[in-house]
Amino acid sequence: MASDPVSARESSTSDIELLRSVIEELAPIPRLPTSSGERYAAHLIRRRLQDLGCRAAVEEVPAYGSYAWPIGLLNAGAVASGLAGGRGYRAVGAIGGGLAALGIVDDITGRWLVGRKLFMRRRTAYNVVADVGDPEAHCVLCVLAHHDAAPSGWVFHPGVEEWLIEHHPDLVDRMTSNPPLWWLVISGPVLVALGAAIRNRWLLGTGLTIALGSLAAMADIGRRPAVPGANDNLSGVAAMVAVATALREHPLPGLRVMLVSAGAEEALQEGIRAFARRHFPGLPNQSTYFVNLDTIGSGRLVLLEGEGPVRMHYYDAPFKNLVAGCAASAGIPLVRGLRSRNSTDGVVPSKYGYPTATLVSVDDHKRIPNYHRYTDIPENVNYGSVLLAARLVEMVARTLARSASGAPAAF
Repeated sequence: MASDPVSARESSTSDIELLRSVIEELAPIPRLPTSSGERYAAHLIRRRLQDLGCRAAVEEVPAYGSYAWPIGLLNAGAVASGLAGGRGYRAVGAIGGGLAALGIVDDITGRWLVGRKLFMRRRTAYNVVADVGDPEAHCVLCVLAHHDAAPSGWVFHPGVEEWLIEHHPDLVDRMTSNPPLWWLVISGPVLVALGAAIRNRWLLGTGLTIALGSLAAMADIGRRPAVPGANDNLSGVAAMVAVATALREHPLPGLRVMLVSAGAEEALQEGIRAFARRHFPGLPNQSTYFVNLDTIGSGRLVLLEGEGPVRMHYYDAPFKNLVAGCAASAGIPLVRGLRSRNSTDGVVPSKYGYPTATLVSVDDHKRIPNYHRYTDIPENVNYGSVLLAARLVEMVARTLARSASGAPAAF
């Protein structure tokens, strides 16, 4: 395991052991979205939070269990459309490819989810929703994590990353986001549509090749079992439990803290969308803040500037600055300036207009080690960075509580 970062105060053995116990308890459970393992993990988390004095429940919510199968089937439609276009049915190729591209964009952005509704049966996801602090407080901090785990796939092999680090370290140093791989998935059907429309066989063939590759990749992901998910995202769950422990020992008057461990995040934020439908009407935008913890056990904490698989959505600047100020005040190293071309649960409250900050982590080469791989085990988690994330969230909570009471901030 990588050496722990230096924290603002000395890490106690009990702090690390608490984090380790949460992750080691949950990691052996297969936790694919909407599975019985996700349900079992949710109830274990609820019990832990209740033991810490939280008002906690498991909410069963409707959700789709995978992004891989609907996107794979949309690519299959693009392939069929491309073959038709190559045989002279231009309208079929153009319209079919265009609809497939729109369906993929719709799915990965969570807009209408037409592909899922057409091709999949809704199942049940399991959200853990807990409350601590003053239930009547006007100011609310929602701390988000997710307890489900992703399937693996050959697309997650780190070979390209390792080659870039070895041969082009200067390029890696300059990178501020991961490559927009979803653009490649969208481009297959787009090129099929364009190639069929203008009778360009090169564009049509290229689109068919990309769509076939995407179909193969999605089928590979869809048939895989869950990874242990120790870092992604039991590290976030462990930090949430640590925050609950800290708030039990030192309660905060004037602040309501909601601890939400969502299910089906790895199906592209299914659980948190259900949480939004149920709870957002009762949470005022002007006084509710969200901190999302996702994959925080890689070593170097990152405050994401924005996220978006298709178009970049930037997080609320004043709240990001508040979080960064808390980190600076506590002496917690925090990397700024990085964006993600994927999506986490943080994008949902941000799109609803809530001040939101997402904390992730990377290693010294800006990678997430063991991402969606079977090596994402408790032994490979950097517990020091998980602990720092928990302490940072605690400080954000105390800063918001002081602000709600009219006291000046600490930084």
